[in-house]
Amino acid sequence: MTQTAVILAAGMGTRLGRPWPKPLTPLSDGRTIMRQQVDNLTKAYGDELRIMTVIGFKLELIIESFPNNLYVYNESYDQTNTNRSLLKALRLSGPGGVLWMNGDVVFDPRVLDRVQEYIDRDESFVCVNTATVGEEEVKYRVDSSGLISELSKQVVDALGESVGINFVADKDKANLIAGLAACEDGDYFERGIEITIEKDSTEIHTDRYFRSLCS
Repeated sequence: MTQTAVILAAGMGTRLGRPWPKPLTPLSDGRTIMRQQVDNLTKAYGDELRIMTVIGFKLELIIESFPNNLYVYNESYDQTNTNRSLLKALRLSGPGGVLWMNGDVVFDPRVLDRVQEYIDRDESFVCVNTATVGEEEVKYRVDSSGLISELSKQVVDALGESVGINFVADKDKANLIAGLAACEDGDYFERGIEITIEKDSTEIHTDRYFRSLCS
């Protein structure tokens, strides 16, 4: 059972060209992206789950919409990338593994059921699909054991896309924190994952269940 979930919602979301944070983008069912995320998380893990949200751009709009979340402020949201937001959250997360997601991820709630076996075993993972990918997607490759070996926008001959839902096991959290701290300010958090794979041989899982439900 995971005790903490983190939503990375500090960014400006300039590509959408809208005057509100990306997580507050409305969906066709009337909910916002973050409302769907919070609903899915609460349904899967109950009201005792600590939902920690990293905020920056127009933070008051998010706080007013979700007054019961916990908040971490990335004061350099306009100068740094997701690695710094995740680093702040992990340092404040307390004991246990941490599930985290990007603030713009819309997902099938069954994904959380599928990954529960990894959380129960305290195994880190990255959710992926096998869709055709372009330059802007975070892509991945695996090694001979099926573990993540590369994770970035620059991956060549990628197997598919990382969809932005991830888990760091309690046993791997200190190493990921160190990997994120070693990143440049402009790096995505995926670079921190690559660093801990390279430096600490951290095992990051993925499998067909993620691909079938995150497509």
